[in-house]
Amino acid sequence: MTTPPLQATLIPVTQFQQNCTLLWCTRTMKGAFVDAGGDLPKLKAAAAQHGVTIEKLLVTHGHIDHCGQTGILARELGVPIEGPHEEDRFWIDQLGTDGARYGMSGEIFEPDRWLVDGDQVTVGDLVLDVIHAPGHTPGHVIFHHAPSKLAIVGDVLFQGSIGRTDFPRGNHRHLIDSITGKLWPLGDDTAFVPGHGPMSNFAHERRTNPFVADSVVGRT
Repeated sequence: MTTPPLQATLIPVTQFQQNCTLLWCTRTMKGAFVDAGGDLPKLKAAAAQHGVTIEKLLVTHGHIDHCGQTGILARELGVPIEGPHEEDRFWIDQLGTDGARYGMSGEIFEPDRWLVDGDQVTVGDLVLDVIHAPGHTPGHVIFHHAPSKLAIVGDVLFQGSIGRTDFPRGNHRHLIDSITGKLWPLGDDTAFVPGHGPMSNFAHERRTNPFVADSVVGRT
């Protein structure tokens, strides 16, 4: 049986049970954490358990449960941070005050690379496409590995739900447009990792999601 080029495991972190994804290239065993929001000992233990050498940290958006401790982990591991889009800088700039508000540890950081729509990021030999998907936050990005039919979508889309848009600079219309205009074209057979809760796939959400099913948004 052929080993797939990408493997991944989900590690829920913080009091919000945010899905941090450990993904790695099976040929090189180099990997990345996507949305290392907290519980850093748990994350480092998972990398060690799977024999993965972390080479970078990826961030979908600037909310504290997704990136509050990303800067700390990057410093501890000596690796760069890529993402999100710079429109989320204002969220990252308030991680310290948000941490105090939620009783969590949050530290401001500066990504080594802000991402824009159409960029690509590498993890070992893997190449992931970057898609700017605003709505939940203005600088939200998703990471898509086409050969694996896998998307890591942060808080854009969930099994049976969608991201909140009642935060500063959230926009419901933009979120719906991101989902229907940028996620659906990736293919119905694409599985996705949401920021919270279980995985799903786009076909299931297009049939059943009460917010963005084709029957709801008027697509056929």
